[in-house]
Amino acid sequence: MVMKPAPEKLFWNKPHAGLLQELRTDAAAGLGAEEAKRRQVQYGPNTATDAERQPLWLQFLLRFRNPLIILLMIASFLSAVTGDHAGFVIIVSMLFLSVTLDFFQEVRAEKTVDALRRSVAVRTTVLRDGQETELPVRDIVPGDIILLSPGALVPADGLLIACKDVYVNQSLLTGESFPAEKTAADGAAPVNNLNEAANAVFMGTSVISGTGVMVAASTGKETQLGSLAGTLIRPRPLTDFERGVEQFGMMILKIIAGMVLFVLLVNIWFHRPLLESFMFALALAVGLTPELLPMMTTVTLARGASRMAKQRVIVKHLPAMHNLGAMDILCTDKTGTLTEANIKLTGALDAAGAESERVFLLAFINSRLETGVKSPLDQAILEHGQPDISAWEKIDEAPFDFERRRVSVLAASGGKRFLIVKGAPEDILKLSTHYESGGAVTPFDDKARQACVDQFETCGDQGLRVLAVAFREVDAAHTKAVITEETDLTFSGFATFLDPPKQSAKDALRGLKDAGIAVKVITGDNERVTRHVCDMLGFDAGDVLTGDVMRTLSPEALAARVESAHVFCRVTPQQKSQIITALKSRGHTVGFLGDGINDAPALHGADVGISVDSATDVAKSAADVILLDHDLSVILAGVMEGRRAVENTEKYILMGSSSNFGNMFSMAGAALILPFLPMLPVQILLNNLLYDFSQTALPFDNVDADAVAGPTRWNLKLIRRFMWILGPVSSLFDFLTFYALLKLFPGNETLFRTGWFVESIVTQALIVLSIRTHRFFGGSKPHPFLVAMAVFIAGTGMLLPFTPLGAWFHLAPLPPVFFAFLTAALVAYFLLVEIAKHMFQKFIQPAEA
Repeated sequence: MVMKPAPEKLFWNKPHAGLLQELRTDAAAGLGAEEAKRRQVQYGPNTATDAERQPLWLQFLLRFRNPLIILLMIASFLSAVTGDHAGFVIIVSMLFLSVTLDFFQEVRAEKTVDALRRSVAVRTTVLRDGQETELPVRDIVPGDIILLSPGALVPADGLLIACKDVYVNQSLLTGESFPAEKTAADGAAPVNNLNEAANAVFMGTSVISGTGVMVAASTGKETQLGSLAGTLIRPRPLTDFERGVEQFGMMILKIIAGMVLFVLLVNIWFHRPLLESFMFALALAVGLTPELLPMMTTVTLARGASRMAKQRVIVKHLPAMHNLGAMDILCTDKTGTLTEANIKLTGALDAAGAESERVFLLAFINSRLETGVKSPLDQAILEHGQPDISAWEKIDEAPFDFERRRVSVLAASGGKRFLIVKGAPEDILKLSTHYESGGAVTPFDDKARQACVDQFETCGDQGLRVLAVAFREVDAAHTKAVITEETDLTFSGFATFLDPPKQSAKDALRGLKDAGIAVKVITGDNERVTRHVCDMLGFDAGDVLTGDVMRTLSPEALAARVESAHVFCRVTPQQKSQIITALKSRGHTVGFLGDGINDAPALHGADVGISVDSATDVAKSAADVILLDHDLSVILAGVMEGRRAVENTEKYILMGSSSNFGNMFSMAGAALILPFLPMLPVQILLNNLLYDFSQTALPFDNVDADAVAGPTRWNLKLIRRFMWILGPVSSLFDFLTFYALLKLFPGNETLFRTGWFVESIVTQALIVLSIRTHRFFGGSKPHPFLVAMAVFIAGTGMLLPFTPLGAWFHLAPLPPVFFAFLTAALVAYFLLVEIAKHMFQKFIQPAEA
C-alpha cells in the first residue's frame, strides 16, 4: 500500500521562503549554470511519461533473446562438443553479424529521429544566473525559477511565487473542465488534494491566461503527472499499418513453424543424423523468419523523416508517417492556412455603421488589459493605434474561453467601473439590451437589432472578420469580473478586420485534391466570411455546418453530415473533436492541423495531429508532426514522403512474403525427394545474412508515381494473395534447379549445395529489381544504391565458392556449365515473375481493392 505524505510535507503547504530555502535557490536569480548541471545528473531528465531507454549494450544483448537463435547456438555448441569446432565458430559469427547489422541500422535511425524531435521540443523560460533563458522542458530541475505566460505548458510541479490573473487548465489531473484561478499567496491552512492547492501549478497543465513566476519543486517521475502517468496517459493506438505488419509477422511465423516441423519430422523419418537435422530445421527457421521487418520499418520511416525535415516538416512520432501516407481527409483551420494571417483592423463601426473612436477605444482597452493568449485579432487592434488609456485601471478579468467566445475586462476610470466585453457578434448582440450611437444610449428594438445584424452580415459577405464590443457599468464596489454579469450589455459597435486569402493555398488545395485528400475547413469564424475566403480560393464550401446546428444532431446524424460538409463554422473545441471522431467512424484516416490551446483535444483525437513551430506549447506537445512553415503545400510534401516510406516498407514485405513462402515449399520438397540436406545450416545462415544486407538499400529506393498518387493503405489480404502467387513461382525455379543440379552433379552433395546456394542468393538479391515496381517491365527507376547492393550481393554469392573463404562454408567451385544454366534460369525467372506480377495487378488486385 502506498503511503500518502503528511499534509505538511506537500510542497504547496510550505511557505514561499521555506520552500526556496529548502530547494537552495534564489527567486530573483534562479540557479547557477553549474548547479543546474549537477542537479540534471542527480534528478535525470524532466520527462514524466517517456520510458527510460536501456543502455545500448543491453539493447544489443537483448536481441539475442530470440528463442530460435538461442536454440541454434545451443545446438551448434553440442555440435562443437562432438568435434565440429569450425562449424560452431562460423554459425555463432553469422548470428552475431546478423544481429549487429539489424541493431546498427535501427539505432542509427532512432538517433536521427531523436535529433529531429529535439529540434521542435517544447521550451520554457527560466532564470539561470539571473538571466532569462529558454530551455527544453526536459532540462528543468528542482529549484529552477520558471516564467509562465498564456498558452504555456507548465513544465514541472511547483509553487507560484508571483502571479497576475493566472488561470490554469488542469483537467488532465483533476477532471475539472473549467480553468482554475491561481494565487501566489501562502495557503491559509494545509490541504491534501492538488485541486485545492490554489498556489500550486502542476506539470502537464496549461496556462489559459495571466502571467506568473513559479519555483519547480518536483520534476519528471516525481511529479503528480509522473506518478499517475500509467493511468492518465494512454498509449498511442497502433496505426493500421503497424497492426498489419504485426498480423503479417504472425502469419509468416505460424506458416514457418508448421513447415519447419514438417521438414524436421521428414528428416527424422528418413533416419538422417538427428543433431544435424535439428540444426538444419533451426537454421531454416532463422533464415525464413522476417526478423528484419522491425528494423526495415524503422529505417525506412527514419529515412522518410529525414527527407521530410528537408521539406521543413518534423516528425515527432515515427508511426505517424503511416497515417500521413494513408490520410484521405485533412481538417484545418482557416487563419494562417487559407489566409495570410496578416490581419489588419479596417474599421471600428458603431450601431449605425459610422466610424467610431469610442468603439476602437473600448476594443483597445479590452485587448491591452486582458492577459490571456493574444489572438491575431487582438494583435491587429493593438497595432492599429495607441490611444491614451492611462486614466484606465484594470481591476479583474474573465478570460476568454471557447464556449462563451468572449473575454471581459473589469476596468475603472473617473470613479466609474465598466465591464468591457469583446467577442463573437452573434453572442454579444444576444446579450445586449441597449446600443450606443452618437453618444446616446438607446434600448434595442427589433428594427435596430436587425440593422446591426444586417451590418454584421454585410461585413461577412465582404470577407471581413468581425468582433463585437459592448460594456456594462457596474457598482464601484465591484472587484471581480463575473461571467454571469455578461448580461444587459450596451452594444458599442463592431471592429472589422481583413485577412486576405493566401495565394499559395489555391495551388495547395488543388494539389491535395489531386493526391486524393479531401480538405475540411474547421473554423471559429462565421459562415459568410468563410464562404468568401473559399470562393476566392476556388474551394467548394459545399454543405456548411455550424456549431449551432451540430448541437442538434445525434452522433449518427453528425456522422452522415460530415461527409458532405466541407466547412464547419463557429465550432467549439469539443465539436472539433466530435467532427474528427465522426469522420474516423466512417472509415477515414483523418489529419488535423491546429496551433491553438483549443486545438489540443482534436490533435490528440486525429489519426495524425499536425501543428506549426509557432503554435502554443499545448498544441505542439499534442501534435505528431510539426510544420516549420504554416503552409498547406508543406503538408502535401510531407504526405508524399509518408506514402514513399510506406511503399518502400511494403516492398520488403512483398519480397519477404513471396521469397520466404517459396523457400519454405522448396525446403519441404527437398526434404522429401533428396537423400541429404539440400543446404547445411551454416549455408542457410550465410544466405540469410547476405540477403538481409542487400535489403538495407530499400529505404533509399524510388517509388512509382501511381503508387503514391492516392492514400496508401495496408491490405493484408492482397499481400497474402501476392505471396500465394509469387511464392510458387520461386519454388518452381528452385525445383528446376534441383533437377538440373542432380543431373549436372550426380552423387556430389557439395556441388549440389553450392549450386543451390548460388542460385538462391542470386535470384533473391536480383528479383527485388522486379518486385520493387508495380509496373510491367517499367515503372520508376531503381535507386543506384539498390542496384549496386543487389549486384554486389549476387556477385559475392557467385564468387564466394572460388575463394578460400568458401571452403569454410563447405562451398566448392562450380563449372562453367552451371553458370550457363543459371543465366538461362535467371532470365526465365524474371520473365515469369513479370508475367505473374502483371496478371496480379490486372486481375486480382482490382478485384480485392
